[in-house]
Amino acid sequence: MNAAAPKVAMAVLALFATTAGAVPVPPAPAPAAAFTVILGGAHAGTMTVQATGTGAYRVHFEYNDRGRGPRLDSTVRLDRDSTPVRVETDGNDYMKGPVAERFERMATRAAWSGGGGTGGRAVSGRAFYLPFDGTPLDIGLLARALLRAPGGALALLPEGEATIERVGELQLEAGGARRKVVQYAISGLDFTPVRVWLDGERDFFASASHWLTVVPKGWEGAVPELLAAQDAAEAGRSAALAKRLGHRPAGALAFTGATLFDSDEAVLRPGQTVVVEGDRIAAVGPDGKVTVPEGAEVVPIDGKTLLPGLWDMHVHLGGVDGLLDIANGITTVRDMGNDMDTLLAMKKSFDDGTAIGPRVVLAGLVDGSGPYTSPIKDKTDTPAQAKAAVESYARHGYVQLKIYSSIKPELVPLLARLAHEHGMRVSGHVPGFMTAEQFVRDGADEIQHENFVFLNFLFDTVKDTRGPARFTAVAEHGAEIDPSQPRVQALFKLFLEHHTVLDPTINVFETMFVARRGAVLPGWADVARRLPAQVQRGFLAGGLPVPEGKDALYRASFRSMLKMLKAQYDDGIPMVAGTDEMAGFTLPRELELWVEAGIPSARVLQTATLGGARVMKLDRELGSVAPGKLADLIVVDGDPVADIRALRRVETVVKGGVVYSVPTLDRALGVQPKPAAPPRS
Repeated sequence: MNAAAPKVAMAVLALFATTAGAVPVPPAPAPAAAFTVILGGAHAGTMTVQATGTGAYRVHFEYNDRGRGPRLDSTVRLDRDSTPVRVETDGNDYMKGPVAERFERMATRAAWSGGGGTGGRAVSGRAFYLPFDGTPLDIGLLARALLRAPGGALALLPEGEATIERVGELQLEAGGARRKVVQYAISGLDFTPVRVWLDGERDFFASASHWLTVVPKGWEGAVPELLAAQDAAEAGRSAALAKRLGHRPAGALAFTGATLFDSDEAVLRPGQTVVVEGDRIAAVGPDGKVTVPEGAEVVPIDGKTLLPGLWDMHVHLGGVDGLLDIANGITTVRDMGNDMDTLLAMKKSFDDGTAIGPRVVLAGLVDGSGPYTSPIKDKTDTPAQAKAAVESYARHGYVQLKIYSSIKPELVPLLARLAHEHGMRVSGHVPGFMTAEQFVRDGADEIQHENFVFLNFLFDTVKDTRGPARFTAVAEHGAEIDPSQPRVQALFKLFLEHHTVLDPTINVFETMFVARRGAVLPGWADVARRLPAQVQRGFLAGGLPVPEGKDALYRASFRSMLKMLKAQYDDGIPMVAGTDEMAGFTLPRELELWVEAGIPSARVLQTATLGGARVMKLDRELGSVAPGKLADLIVVDGDPVADIRALRRVETVVKGGVVYSVPTLDRALGVQPKPAAPPRS
């Protein structure tokens, strides 16, 4: 944890200390309010808020996301200054684990227990506790408390500080009713401000995003207006950051004294000079043998490692992800499923430089109807819908089709044929009631997620893999499956015959199978303590609920996954490095796990650079440091071939000739400085 944060929080508490009797009683919401939860554009759940007294509420919140999703019942009581004095929440979290969270504020002390652990501390003034397993109403209550706090700032419990800014207002209409709502941005909770809408009485009205939105029933039609207003505000903020944080040299740019990672040969080459002119690499060669243009901006990097920009081959872009990717050396991503309008607008902003973000390779998601369908607007249940979906994606520049779990198996060959006719790759989850073997034979070029390799051998007992069984079955039985078994070798042979690519996202299963509530995974400890206080708490959420007596089994199943990963590498099955998790920070962990599995670090780095470019047929332009290629480069303080963890120390990123200082990006994100590299031997 950040050691400085408690001191800051205590200073804030002392600064804003007031006497409770001097503050007026907070206004109560309507006696009862009902909200709709919208996930990916589709109705997914509800929230109800009941006033049970002055400054006291009972809240129910639930939604369904492909069989996952929280169900929470919470009671909240506020003090006269609008800060919580008691919170009690029961139910289940997103992964269906039990929730029993408690918070109480006494005169001079606060105490809490629940998924984020048990703790307490002395308090002497205003402070706001944000529940670990919270509801959207909590952000609305925080906004109201901030608006009533001196200076618009509050200490947060367990730690941190929040501030608020008024962004703008809208006049909404629905069913003949009019309502003024105000957008506020709260800083201190995440990498960028969290946006919330309050009504004219400063009560919670809506929490809106392109992924998850909570809005009063009857006002669902206002969501596009809310999102458009938020997008406009965020675009202005992003443009200002891009202008301030990106540097395009007036002339040439030259890195000298570099230890260059040659991704073609997967070797390091010391003493190299790399010259960039405009958005392209102009020259590469030994120091003293490459001409540095007159007037060039020269950057001596004194033996630090210069690599091609990293590729994350499995993302779902949103929010601040572009900035997080660049700050961690990721200059190209493959988006594996998103709202088309949102994604294309985001890609355009990255390409034209009005926002900071990576190059984006587009993969379009298709899924069928059903209880576990993905939260996308249009479903693909018929041949006509399949044809329309593929044609739409191809028309908008998508180069890959991702088939999801609820697609009818009989549609897979048609989808594959249609996509291939448009020159698109085909990949995805193995749909329910299919095996990985059938998926490949029916035309899939790639499989997302290592669990689907394991599920191929569990088909006799788990045929419907649309819901959580696709995780729990592997956690229960993964340790029984060994790469040396003939059935596994037969599948490997099929992969090789069909040139099937695997996208393991092995980090996802470390979190699901190994993470436990209340503890940070060891591989994340050094990273987590550098992040904003409320982001740090997310690392305590744990993974799948572990049945009693099966802790060791779940851990053994994850080790079996690492063993399978190494066997796939040894057999020559092509793989790509993707995350499907927190942007930026997760890719280094994914690569660390590959090395832990026994794959040589130089080959892992090759996979995360040139490997992604080759799979997407973009290696003529990207993936290696060579004259004529696009200037996507990163400078790392350390040797990631000797220690892959050095990728956590990216110092400088160049994307298309624009230079970014990572410490400067980190400050903009509220991320603490990286630790210094160990002394060189």
